[in-house]
Amino acid sequence: MSMWLLYALLSMVCAGCVSVIAKMGLVGVTANVGLTVRTLFVAFFVLLFAALVVPWRDFAQLRGPNWLWLGVSGFATALSWLFYYKALKLGDVANVALIDKGSVVVAMVLAALFLGEAITPRMGLGCLIIVMGLLVIAWK
Repeated sequence: MSMWLLYALLSMVCAGCVSVIAKMGLVGVTANVGLTVRTLFVAFFVLLFAALVVPWRDFAQLRGPNWLWLGVSGFATALSWLFYYKALKLGDVANVALIDKGSVVVAMVLAALFLGEAITPRMGLGCLIIVMGLLVIAWK
């Protein structure tokens, strides 16, 4: 198994756990408070990971475009988390998580437009199935 696939599968399992655990943590508090506490924990663990694993010389590789695009990515992450937590507070985990995973379609289209990545017929069919699944779940 390729390492990227292993990491992607581990990410999938962890992300699935995050939604359920977060919903449990939101009981009795606002989505904004829950997100703030979660983000503090994320920042702590990422900084701890960096201190223990990332060689400091690796940070010297950062250039202006890295800072810009990683900063924009961080801003998009913050917006995504804000909206996700508000949706999670109000909706069912399964519905919110599934709709959130529609981001796969958005990412695929943006990667084709801005990074020149190909969308094969197989990938296009997968996107269509994802969108159809989203519609089935969202349709009441």
